Amino acid sequence: MRPGTSIARYALLLAIGLLCLSNLTTRAQGPQAGASADAVYLFSYSTAKNNNHNGLHFAWSRDRVNWQLIGNEFGFLRSDYGRWGAEKKMITPYLIQTPGGDWQCVWALNDREKLFAHASSPDLVYWDRQSYPLMTSGANVLKPIIQYNQQQAQYNITYTDATGKYFQVTTKDFKTYTPAATVPASQYTDASITINLPAGPATGQLHRVPWATVDKLIKDWEGKQYRNNLYGEQTAQDAQRFANLKPVDVKLAVQADRAKPISNLLTGVFFEDINYAADGGIYAELIQNRDFEYAPGDKEGHDTAWKSTHSWTLQGDHATFTIDTATPIHINNPHYAVLDIKAPGAVLFNTGFDGITIRKGEQYKLSLFTKQTRGKGKLLVQLVSREGKVLAQTNITPSTSGWKRTSAMLVANADAPDARLQLQPLSIGRLQLDMISFFPQKTFKERENGLRADLAQAVADIHPRFIRFPGGCVAHGDGLGNIYHWKNTIGPLEARIPQRNLWGYHQTAGLGYFEYFRYCADIGAEPLPVLSAGVPCQNSGTSATGGGQQGGIPLEQMDAYIQDILDLVEYANGDINTTWGKKRAEAGHPQPFNLKYIGIGNEDLITDIFEQRFTMIYQAVKAKYPGITVIGTVGPFWEGTDYEEGWQLAGKLKVPMVDEHYYVPPGWLIHNQDFYDKYDHSKSKVYLGEYAAHLPGRPNNLETALAEALYLTALERNGDVVSMSSYAPLLAKEGHTQWNPDLIYFNNSEVKPTVGYEVQKLYGLHAGDQYLPAAATLSNNQEAVRKRIAWSVVRDTKTQDLVIKLVNLLPVSVHTTMDLGSIHPTGATAVKTVLQGQPADKNARPVTGSIPLAEVSRMELPAYSFTVIRLKTN
Repeated sequence: MRPGTSIARYALLLAIGLLCLSNLTTRAQGPQAGASADAVYLFSYSTAKNNNHNGLHFAWSRDRVNWQLIGNEFGFLRSDYGRWGAEKKMITPYLIQTPGGDWQCVWALNDREKLFAHASSPDLVYWDRQSYPLMTSGANVLKPIIQYNQQQAQYNITYTDATGKYFQVTTKDFKTYTPAATVPASQYTDASITINLPAGPATGQLHRVPWATVDKLIKDWEGKQYRNNLYGEQTAQDAQRFANLKPVDVKLAVQADRAKPISNLLTGVFFEDINYAADGGIYAELIQNRDFEYAPGDKEGHDTAWKSTHSWTLQGDHATFTIDTATPIHINNPHYAVLDIKAPGAVLFNTGFDGITIRKGEQYKLSLFTKQTRGKGKLLVQLVSREGKVLAQTNITPSTSGWKRTSAMLVANADAPDARLQLQPLSIGRLQLDMISFFPQKTFKERENGLRADLAQAVADIHPRFIRFPGGCVAHGDGLGNIYHWKNTIGPLEARIPQRNLWGYHQTAGLGYFEYFRYCADIGAEPLPVLSAGVPCQNSGTSATGGGQQGGIPLEQMDAYIQDILDLVEYANGDINTTWGKKRAEAGHPQPFNLKYIGIGNEDLITDIFEQRFTMIYQAVKAKYPGITVIGTVGPFWEGTDYEEGWQLAGKLKVPMVDEHYYVPPGWLIHNQDFYDKYDHSKSKVYLGEYAAHLPGRPNNLETALAEALYLTALERNGDVVSMSSYAPLLAKEGHTQWNPDLIYFNNSEVKPTVGYEVQKLYGLHAGDQYLPAAATLSNNQEAVRKRIAWSVVRDTKTQDLVIKLVNLLPVSVHTTMDLGSIHPTGATAVKTVLQGQPADKNARPVTGSIPLAEVSRMELPAYSFTVIRLKTN
């Protein structure tokens, strides 16, 4: 669990919730205070509603006639197996209580696989990690039931399959099981009953329990309801919430004598290839499917046009366009195009990613491999507008003696938003083509195989102290075969191994580990590669068992996988005389990249399979490279089993830092500003790797941005615990956006930063490495008012600049009086930046100007605003 905070936080919220709830009728129907030892009936069940996704429900009764639903069929336990939507089903759960008091639950997952699910709980509220044992017998696993054999101190799990046969396995610890044995139907003793509940008939198990057990379930549900209401607060309700509210006065007294060092890496960026962020996005390649390696599997067969010919069209007569694999350039790039020309005139063209945007006067580099196997002649290469105007052209001579790479530079004679690249053989014959590439000369810092300059600069303008790459879920992929292997992404482009993108398209690997490292070096950001912990994504649907995330790299292959991770450190940091340092130098960077951090795992289910493999990787890296900080993972949410189990594992192994993720409503950020104040400072540091404020409809507007700005003041306050943070996701291409909100939207010609981007940029530009507490006095101490005013004072000890950040998330102005105490500003002016507007505004932009130094002591913060003051000190 999160060290020293989770239970205390929950208890506090629950206590507040119970005091504030106006409707406690469910509890009022339970036994009276003097009857705490009274026993009642508890019914556990699930339904087929929502395609079996709603989890384990409870109802209680005193007389087995009148039943009360707990939480109106709230899911106290939900299945984690397989993909969201299609899987994660709980079918026919079977619950028992052991003589020791613990509860054990098993359930069926689907009608296909030889798996069942298991989880245990001490109290029916907190559930331990789930497991999904693979059975050796039966066509599938249906209707598993569990019994405890007290004489043998073991559990018997019996199930049936699609053929109607019955099987049984036994276990003492739910980790190892006996082989499934065929048993007679008489051994399948299902004690389930059907009860008519207020929501309709349901089938499940009946238990006799103390009232305290039911009361805890009810309180848990009520606490969650209270929290959901609290976190659901939006500015749309401010007119009622703050009716007649007057401007608020705030007096701040900076306490420089209590300054403490904080991380200088707090603001970074997280890059994941989602929303076409890489190919068609920040990677500057303008040709789509340049390598003819698109495959139906990229989209799991859902798009019949998604194949090797995708994005390419042959126009004209007396010619054919086919794909071959007989004699490729490289075994890792097996497909190539074949043009059979019986008479000149036909052209093969590519329209890029939604067209190719061309700018007049700029240079573009063409590169392609050719092999003429019959005939001899020129290949006319043209850049053509949609209207048919030739924007640039050149002739090249295809190779007649095997594959050969040819390059040429084209200069555009006009602008065009949607041009296409056109290849026209000028003689009869047979021509093979591959790796047809077209790059703007003006990539970011004019790097070969570089990044789109405007997008890369927009990211650089955040002044990120680190970049996490390549994911995200992309890192551990959809099934073991889709794990992102860094070695597949370095070296010559034609030798790199492309693969299916977890988000449902294609990764060329053109933007690979070398390019990620180089970009970090170019903008002065620490590289933070994230690698799979030897298990696939928790949302994976592909594995030996079919469900995905319970597959793990076989233990006999883990040594080789771990060596790959150790080789990555050598690639980044090794001398040019080392095996992998030499490869880095050959790619164009003889100097080390000075890697200091590696992430292992991303939002994983904390299962036994994960723990075993993570531990092996962590201990190997720690042993060989003790100077590398390994960052662990604690699941995708700010609470729950993975979060608690992940923190326990981090504590057991003494992992130096863990990666927390949470996408939450703005109200969560408002009401959890003390989230890290309560952390145990002796435990693992925190990297808040993915976060964002989510409103209904998922806009990125001033309301979400200000909620994030407000929360970031708390991160700065706790910068001795929180070492890093990064908003997610970073990039999204218009027309290909799979997730909202994102920080930067773009199309082929425009970069469209959001309001949230402006907040990140202000925090990146105005970071500090020292936090100065400030005592505050407010003229209005209502909790709703107090929680919507936030401040942070930091110092950059290199420049001695003082930065004051002030957030006003109220519909009225806030008047601040600032006492800097022993701090002595220099100069006559300070720099003031204000971001303000209406909460729904998606286009608010900060305004920066100079103000007299004297005005810093008394300022007005406009309604719904974020103000940053920067001043020099001696």
